[in-house]
Amino acid sequence: MKIDLHVHSRFSSRPSQWILRKMHCPESFVEPETIYRVCREQGMGMVTITDHNVIDGSLSIAHLPHTFISEEVTAHFPEDGCKVHVLAWDIDEHIHAEIQALRRNIYELTDYLRRTEVAHALAHPLFSVNDKLTMDHFEKLLLLFDVFESNGTRDSVQNNALRRILNLLTPEVVDELADKHGIEPYGAEPCRKSMTGGSDDHSGLHIARMYTEVPGARDLEGFFAGVAHGDSEPKGRHASPKAFGHILYGIGYQFYRERFGLSRYVNKDRFCTFLDRSLSPDSPEPTVLDRVKAAIHHSGALRRRGRRKEPDELRSILKTMASQEFESRRSENPDSVRKAADEFEWFEFANATANRVLAHYGDRLLKRVQDADFFSIYKEFASAGALYTLLSPFFVGFSVFTRDRAFCNQAMARFLEFHPGLQQPRKRVKIAHFTDTFFETNGVAKTLQEHVQLARASNKEYAIVTCDDGASRNLPGVLNFKPVGRYELPEYPELSLFYPPFLQMLTEVYDQGFTHIHSATPGPIGLAALGIARALKLPISGTYHTALPQYALHLTEDEGMEEFMWKAMVWYYNQMDYVYVPSDAVGRELRGKGVHPDKIRRYPRGVDVERFTPEKRNGFFKKYSLNGSRKLIYAGRISREKNLHILEQAYTLLVDQFPGKLDFVVVGDGPYRVEMERNLAGTNAVFTGKLEGEELAAAYASSDLFVFPSTTDTFGRVVLEAQASGLPVIVTDQGGPQENLLPGETGLVVEGNNPVALKDAILSLVLDSSRLQAMGKSAREYMETRSLSRCFDTTWTMFAEN
Repeated sequence: MKIDLHVHSRFSSRPSQWILRKMHCPESFVEPETIYRVCREQGMGMVTITDHNVIDGSLSIAHLPHTFISEEVTAHFPEDGCKVHVLAWDIDEHIHAEIQALRRNIYELTDYLRRTEVAHALAHPLFSVNDKLTMDHFEKLLLLFDVFESNGTRDSVQNNALRRILNLLTPEVVDELADKHGIEPYGAEPCRKSMTGGSDDHSGLHIARMYTEVPGARDLEGFFAGVAHGDSEPKGRHASPKAFGHILYGIGYQFYRERFGLSRYVNKDRFCTFLDRSLSPDSPEPTVLDRVKAAIHHSGALRRRGRRKEPDELRSILKTMASQEFESRRSENPDSVRKAADEFEWFEFANATANRVLAHYGDRLLKRVQDADFFSIYKEFASAGALYTLLSPFFVGFSVFTRDRAFCNQAMARFLEFHPGLQQPRKRVKIAHFTDTFFETNGVAKTLQEHVQLARASNKEYAIVTCDDGASRNLPGVLNFKPVGRYELPEYPELSLFYPPFLQMLTEVYDQGFTHIHSATPGPIGLAALGIARALKLPISGTYHTALPQYALHLTEDEGMEEFMWKAMVWYYNQMDYVYVPSDAVGRELRGKGVHPDKIRRYPRGVDVERFTPEKRNGFFKKYSLNGSRKLIYAGRISREKNLHILEQAYTLLVDQFPGKLDFVVVGDGPYRVEMERNLAGTNAVFTGKLEGEELAAAYASSDLFVFPSTTDTFGRVVLEAQASGLPVIVTDQGGPQENLLPGETGLVVEGNNPVALKDAILSLVLDSSRLQAMGKSAREYMETRSLSRCFDTTWTMFAEN
């Protein structure tokens, strides 16, 4: 015999913990007759309803065959108010009244249930009903109950953990718990527990998803005798955050359908039909007349849509986007919207609709930023934020399941302590590193690419999470999602901001069991990292790589935009548990702007000393026909925010003093290249374009002096690469690069934005061969202490300790 021992009807009295709390209405809208019909259709031998602390639902179907009366009781630990749910089956009105009088004291309640031989069980034992459940409570519950439920709204992690813990109980373990808590254990064999299954369905969408089977039972008496003897077995499917979200959406939709009479639109409007079939257990089948009306309504809606302006309000936008997604799915597969959707189909629909809305708002928001339309920027943030509310059922689902997993792990570790021969689960560290840039050619991307390789080589659980629609999605250690949209940056044509598929990312991080989140960039993907960390209650840290406010000032020459960017940066990084900075100068700047001092940590960054080495000096520049006695090199993005116009002026002064004696090699590309080439025409300046791999290493090693005039870089990876290649370096006294050399030993620090000071520093080295060589040798030795693998291990430890 099979029975779903845990299902709720519209008579359930307990206010929902989330979606309906402020609505002051029941948390279930499912008619008892619907539950009865669905249970019988699902092959249940008997039907019962376990509403919270009431039996009205059970009584309303008591006249039907194959039914019995039950309830779910909210019981309390009297010492601290911790709540648990107890299932009491096959009761009558008198027993119900007695139970309600005793439920404020779980010890008195369980004593009564035993004395009166009422079949009962502890529902979802590892789920904290009111956030007060502790390990001591759970240990007491193991003594008070002998039947425990595998719950249909919990995932396999929780249900399987419960089963294993029950299997770990021995007479010795039970005796120790009894002595500890002063509770006489229940049952003839207190270490032998039974398990049941129930759907715990509140929406009517997952009735009999999980149920109890007692083989050979022919009647209710035999069924509960089998439960008492341990012959029962939970059957069916475990839940997931997607299923939990589906239930919450169903509850919400059923509430609004009842309050606002939405039933009159079902089978008349295709979108409403889809919603009703997806979120209601009793959606009526459309008649021929309904189909005709729906077709007429749809054709009229299409004509009206063509005349409307682009909707501005979220409600209109959402309805439009959802309707478009519905029609898209319908055109691809008409059957997919005629039948009821399960939690996976509903998730895909909600995800696709959310992606459309996110792309819409992303374009509008970034256009406002580009135009420095500050009032509209805040308006767009507020409007887009409403999307969070609409997706909240999924966020709640993932958050609740993550919390449950943590308690399950704690409980499992506790009971493994009783068995020294069994291996304790090791504390896992699995880091998801979110970044808006990975496949591009820049310092941040290169560092992250190296981290992936180092993590794989040392068997560390580490993955990059990013978006790119043109790169391979099968790289080891990289979770590359297809973006839902992109925004081209006018000043950076080679770069795009990708809008991430948030719900897909959230699901992947949850499914893969990441324990830590790190954000490399504060763009759209960085914001997704923050949202996912909050939803999954995971620690999150961030690195401050790029001086975006200063770049914004350089590109727009608008101080208001710089101030806005600083406010955004400070807000974002103050959400982190820790903020890792590449230099003390950056740390001081962030503290001065308002980032909390206790959050800021400096982390080391290294260089691949095997790739970049003086041994790769090979006359690389012969093909460029350079004949100067010394070669000055710059490598990086060719743009004004790198202060290349200052370096250009300094080199022009040097050319005037020593014509033909100093070559100038510019490695890289960017928006300032054409102008810079034009300004340096007729000199010994060459522009190689982007160089990578062995070519870049050879270019460094075949040069004599590296100059980096930037005042906005937070780190300056190229400064390390040049020193590893045996080159002295010249940097400015602003930003992070000045901390990546030993002044006077491996290079020089000069005043920023001063072409004369830069010229003098270059001249002081190129005219002193012995000093130039000594600094180059010291630079190489210094970089050998900052090898990539050594710095990565240190960085990994810092991230993992978060």
